[in-house]
Amino acid sequence: MHKELRVAAYAVCVRDGQLLLARWVAGDGSKRWTLPGGGMEHGEDPYDTVIREAEEETGYTVRPVTLLGVDSIRRRYPRKLGTFADFHGLRLVYEGEITGGTLRNETDGSTDMASWHPLDAVPRLPRVGLVDVGIGLWRERPAVGRVDTGR
Repeated sequence: MHKELRVAAYAVCVRDGQLLLARWVAGDGSKRWTLPGGGMEHGEDPYDTVIREAEEETGYTVRPVTLLGVDSIRRRYPRKLGTFADFHGLRLVYEGEITGGTLRNETDGSTDMASWHPLDAVPRLPRVGLVDVGIGLWRERPAVGRVDTGR
């Protein structure tokens, strides 16, 4: 089985009771809301990753305020020629503050839209699990940097 590790950094940006989200487009064309952020480039610091990715996906300049925590996921999925991948995602989640820029949608990327959503409306959105993890970290601020998600 092929092993894959992906390290990524994301921002939880809350302003006036609203959460900034980007709409991720999966390979099958389905769309779900996610936190702005994404994969680290080789040699890149995660702090710089979250700044770069948030700007690419939303148009905003984001200042990471604090590291809220780390989320680790593991999935198995099919690959070409009947093989499988053992995927491990390590996701660093920062609280982010908008310091500049203008809201806009990403073009030619993994997301197609960026917008603000009232926090109380987020549970009704089609979203990836990372959104709930990020909100949990932001609300609870656990000393160990991990929210028990029941996994």
